Amino acid sequence: MNETVKAYFDAFNRGDVPGMLACLSEDVRHHVNEGQVREGKDLFRAFCEHMSRCYREELTDMVIFEVEGGRRAAAEYVVNGTYLATDEGLPEARGQSYRLPAGSFFTLENGLITRVVTYYNLADWVKQVSA
Repeated sequence: MNETVKAYFDAFNRGDVPGMLACLSEDVRHHVNEGQVREGKDLFRAFCEHMSRCYREELTDMVIFEVEGGRRAAAEYVVNGTYLATDEGLPEARGQSYRLPAGSFFTLENGLITRVVTYYNLADWVKQVSA
């Protein structure tokens, strides 16, 4: 298992943004499920701060895969969350809970994550928080 990716997800589950940032290269490319690619730690930090305001999430059922001698990794997991504050363009937040399968893909260089790609089913999430 890739220790950097494990440390990244451990920090995520603690709500430890500095811990997540410590796993990233300065020029990290963050490909989100919806929206533009974010480049660099500053934009990643801003994304995390926004997410922390709107969502409380814990990832469970984590399986991490590693290939190419640790240069590439992937993870499959379940997002267990609470929708805390209305996010622009999305349904109104009322403290709804959701449970959503998701996955991430990583590229690493010199022990740091240079690319993060995250996928989940947005339509499923909308359905859950709209119920």
